Amino acid sequence: MIPRLSPEPVTLSVYAVFCAELRARGFAGDLSVGAADRTVAATDNSIYQLTPQAIAFPRGLDDLVRIATLLGEERFTEVRIAPRGGGTGTNGQSLTDGLVVDLSRHMNRIVAIDPERRTARVEAGVVKDQLNAALKPFGLFFAPELSTSNRATIGGMISTDACGQGSCLYGKTRDHVLELTTVLSDGTVWHSGPLDEAELAAIQARSDRVGIIHRDVDRLQRENAALITERFPPLNRCLTGYDLAHIRRADGRFDLNAVLCGSEGTLGFLAEATLNVLPLPSHAALVNLRYGSFDAALRDAQALVSFGAASIETVDSTVLALAQGDLIWEGVASFFPENGGERAHGVNLIEFVGNSGAEVEEAVGRLTAALDAAGPVGGRRGYTVARGEMDVDRIWDMRKKSVGLLGGMKGDKRPIAFVEDTAVPPENLADFIAEFRAALDRRGLDYGMFGHVDAGVLHVRPAIDMKAPGAEALIREVTEDVVALTQRYGGLLWGEHGKGVRSEFSPRFFGPLYPVLQSVKAAFDPRHQFNPGKIAVPEGGTLLTVDGVPTKGQRDRAIPPGVRAGYDEALHCNGNGACFNWDPDDAMCPSWKGTRERRHSPKGRAQLMREWLRRLAAEGCDPLVEAIRLRARPGWLAFPGRLVATLRRREDDFSHEVHEAMAGCLACKSCTGQCPIKVDVPSFRAKFLELYHGRYLRPLRHHVVASLEALVPWLAKAPRLVNRATSLGLADAIGLVHTPRLSGLNLGREIERRGVALANAEVLAKLSASERLMSVVVVQDAFTSYYETPVLLALLDLLIGIGVRPWLAPYRPNGKPLHVHGFLGRFERRASASATDLGRLAATGVALIGLDPSMTLTYRSEYPQALPGRDVPRVQLVQEWLTGRLERAPRTPDRETYWLLPHCTERATAPPAVAAWSTVFAAFGLGLSTLPSGCCGMAGTFGHEAEHRAMSERIYGLSWAAPVAEKGRSGRLVADGYSCRLQAKLIDGVRLPHPVEILHAHVAAGAEVVAAAKRSPAEARR
Repeated sequence: MIPRLSPEPVTLSVYAVFCAELRARGFAGDLSVGAADRTVAATDNSIYQLTPQAIAFPRGLDDLVRIATLLGEERFTEVRIAPRGGGTGTNGQSLTDGLVVDLSRHMNRIVAIDPERRTARVEAGVVKDQLNAALKPFGLFFAPELSTSNRATIGGMISTDACGQGSCLYGKTRDHVLELTTVLSDGTVWHSGPLDEAELAAIQARSDRVGIIHRDVDRLQRENAALITERFPPLNRCLTGYDLAHIRRADGRFDLNAVLCGSEGTLGFLAEATLNVLPLPSHAALVNLRYGSFDAALRDAQALVSFGAASIETVDSTVLALAQGDLIWEGVASFFPENGGERAHGVNLIEFVGNSGAEVEEAVGRLTAALDAAGPVGGRRGYTVARGEMDVDRIWDMRKKSVGLLGGMKGDKRPIAFVEDTAVPPENLADFIAEFRAALDRRGLDYGMFGHVDAGVLHVRPAIDMKAPGAEALIREVTEDVVALTQRYGGLLWGEHGKGVRSEFSPRFFGPLYPVLQSVKAAFDPRHQFNPGKIAVPEGGTLLTVDGVPTKGQRDRAIPPGVRAGYDEALHCNGNGACFNWDPDDAMCPSWKGTRERRHSPKGRAQLMREWLRRLAAEGCDPLVEAIRLRARPGWLAFPGRLVATLRRREDDFSHEVHEAMAGCLACKSCTGQCPIKVDVPSFRAKFLELYHGRYLRPLRHHVVASLEALVPWLAKAPRLVNRATSLGLADAIGLVHTPRLSGLNLGREIERRGVALANAEVLAKLSASERLMSVVVVQDAFTSYYETPVLLALLDLLIGIGVRPWLAPYRPNGKPLHVHGFLGRFERRASASATDLGRLAATGVALIGLDPSMTLTYRSEYPQALPGRDVPRVQLVQEWLTGRLERAPRTPDRETYWLLPHCTERATAPPAVAAWSTVFAAFGLGLSTLPSGCCGMAGTFGHEAEHRAMSERIYGLSWAAPVAEKGRSGRLVADGYSCRLQAKLIDGVRLPHPVEILHAHVAAGAEVVAAAKRSPAEARR
C-alpha cells in the first residue's frame, strides 16, 4: 500500500506570522502556504527549483501597499519576496525560498485603451496576447513580440525588458513604456514618467524614499556618464537591468523607467503600466529562405538586413527536424520543400510588413529579384513566399514553438536554458556561433539553435541530463566558456531573457561600474528584501550563482531511474508554460483557465507528480511494484485496509493535495497534443489515481461510471424504467448530476429495418475486393448507440445514401471511463479484448470508423499505451474515412454555410481530422467553418460529477457560450462530440446536430428531388 506522505518540514514561522498579519490588515487577495501551491511555484522555465515558504496573490494596488508596508517593519526584516507574473523566466528570476507575490491571478485587468492617443493602461498581470486581442478592433497592437506571448504578462515583460522578433524595427519593451505605477519598498505608490529639470528638482527635494531614489540615481548617472558609455555596449538588445545608459532621454528628460524596466522585481512592485501602442500592419509577407548549412544561414543574414525587413529570424536543422514530427508541421510543410530529397539544414525567415499590399509586394519583390539573380550562392537552396495572415502566422507559430520543440527531444538529455540569449554585434554572429558550437562539440553535447539574426541574438540550448551526477559542474564549465566568448566578441551574456541566477557575472561584465549598480539597488531597497541576490546586491550582499541554486534535476535524482522512466509523461516537463495559454478559445488547458490556479495545469500537475514520486522514494516505496501488486489481487481483499485508511484519513497526507489537482483534470488531452514536450496528464493522472485509491476508498460513483459501458446494453432493455429513475435524480445520491436519458430506440430493430448487419470477420473475409472497398465497419460507442441513437442511425443512412454498405461492429465497451478514473488493470484487459475483436475485423481489409471523437481516439492513444508491442487496429474518425470517398458525395444545388464546434480532444490531438470536416462538407456542396473554441467543460463524466458541475459550467461560459447563444438556434451550428452536444442542451437548451446529421439530411433531400423528378405528374399529385 502507498504510504501516507507526511508534509516536508518547512520553516513557516516568520512567513506564517507575516501572512496572518497581512490578512488582519485587510489583505483582500489569496494567501497560500499549501504544499501543492508551494511546489508549483518552486519552478519557472529554468533549470532551477526553489520552494517558497508562502505565496500571496494580491487583488490590487492596495494589497501590494500592505505587503511593502509590512516588509518595512523591524520584526519582518528576514522576509524576502519575489514578484511573479507568467513564470516564463529562463533564469530563475521569479524564484525564491521566501514569499512569492503572484500578480497574474487577480491583477490582470486592461484598465483603459485610448485609440486616439494610442495608449493602453494595464495591470501587471495582463498577458501580452490578451492585450493585443483587446487592441485589435482598434487596429492597434503592443509591439514587442515574444515566443511566450500567449502566457507572458506585461509585468514580466517590463521586469525583464523583454524583446524578441522584430526588435530592430520596434525596439524593446522599455521603448513602449510611457508610465509605470510602482509600489516602493516603504509602501509609497509612485507614478514614474519622463521629467524635465524643474519637475525632477521638485521631486528630489522630497525627504522620503522617492526623493532618495531620484537624487541618487540622477547623481550616479551624472558622475559616471563616461564609465556608463564605456561599459554599456551599443547593441540592439542593450542591457537588461538598471539601464543607466538611457536614464536621460534624447530630449534630455530624466526617465526613471529606464532603471525600472529590466529590474526583475528587485526594486519594487510593478502594479500598472501605461503603454505606447502602434498601428497594426494590415499586410505581411514572409520569405522563407533555405540553406545547405546553418552556418550559411548565419553568414547570409548580414546581406539580407539591407533589404529593410521588419525581422529576420533563423532556425537550425535540429529545430526543423523536431517541427516535422509535430502537429504544427501540417500547416507549414509546403513552405519548406526538400531539394532533391535533401532537407534544409537551416532557414532564414524574412518578414516584410506594411499598410498596403503594394508596399509589401514591392519590398518582397526587391529581395526575391536579388535572390533569383544571385542563384544558389552562399549555401542558398531556394525560397518560398508566404502571404496573408493565416500562412504567415502558421510559420511564426512554428518558430515560436522552437523552445518547446527542443525540450521535446527524446531521451534523458534535453536542451535546456542557461546560455541561451547571448547578444553580440550582428556582424560577429556567425564567427561567434562557430566558436560556441565548437565548445559544445568538444564536450559531445547536442544542441538546437534559433533566434534573431538581425539583432545578433541566437538562442542556443545544449542538451544535458540534469539528473546525472556532475550536471551542475557542466553548467558551470559551459557557462564560463560562453561568458569569455561573449566578452571577446563585444557582447553580453544576457541579451533578452534577463539575469536572474546568472547575476553573478555582473561584476565581471561591468567591472568598476558594478558598485554604481549596487548603489542603485541600495537606493530602492536598502533592506535587501526585494528578490535578493539578483542583478546587484548592496555592499556585503551575495549574488546567486549558476551552480549554487538547487536545480530540478537534483531533486529528480532521488527518484529511481526505473520509476522516472515509468512516469516520463510528467518528468520531462521543462516548465515552458505553454499550458498557461491565455486564449479562452484555445483547447489548452480548460482546468487552468477555469480556476486560474497553476496547480490545475499540466505544468502544475507534472510538478506535483515529480514531488510525489520523490517523496515515495524517500519512504522506500516503488509505485511501479505497487501498481503490479494492486492489479494482481482482487479488490475485495484490499477493501478492509482501504476502509480503515479512509476512516482514519489525515489531511496532512501530501497525496491529498496531489489528488485535488488530479481530480480537477478533465482528461481532455489538450496537453498531449499542444504541449511541445507532450506532457501527458491523463496518462500519469490515471496512474496516480490507481495508486491513490489503492490506499483510500473510491467514491461509489467511480465504480458506477466504470461499469456503465458494460451495463448500458442491459439498461437499454428497459429504457422507460431507467429514464424514470434518471428523472427522479436517483444518481444524485452518489454525486452524479444531469445524467443523460436513454434514447429509447431499439437499435437492433432499426438496423434490421435498414438492412444493416452486424460485422462478422468470416463474412467480411468472403467479400470481393470491390465489395470490401464499398463497405465500412462502424465501431459502436456507448453514447451514440444508446443515448443518441438517432445520430448513429443518421450515419448509417448517410453511408447507404452514398452507396456504401455499412456494417455495425458488435457492441463492446471501449474502456475510456476506466482509464479516466484509474482502473488501469481493468482497462488493460478491456483494451486487449477489444483490440483482438476489432483486429479480426480489420484483418479482412474493411475499414473501421468511429463516430464519437473522444471514444474513437482512445484506440490510437490509450490503447497503444496499455498494449505496448501489440498491433492495435486503426479506427478512423468518420470524416477521415469520408475524405477518401468524396467522389461519391452528391452535391446539393444550394450552398449553405455551417459552423463547427469540434471536440477539444479532436482539436488538440487530431487537427487534420477537424479540417477534414470542411473538406467533406465542400464535397457535398456545403460550406463549413470551424469556429475558434476551447473545451465545453463536460469532458465525458467530469461535468456529471457534482463537485465539478460548477466548474464545468464556468469552462463552458469561457468559450462555448457565446457561439451557442449567437448561432445555436439557427440549426447550422454543429458539434461532433457527444458530451459537447449534451452540455449545450443542458445549459442553453439547444440541440446541436452532429455533422453527419446535416450531411444525411442533404443527401436525403437530394434523393427526394431526384425521385420527384422521375414521378409522373399524376403520381406527384397523389
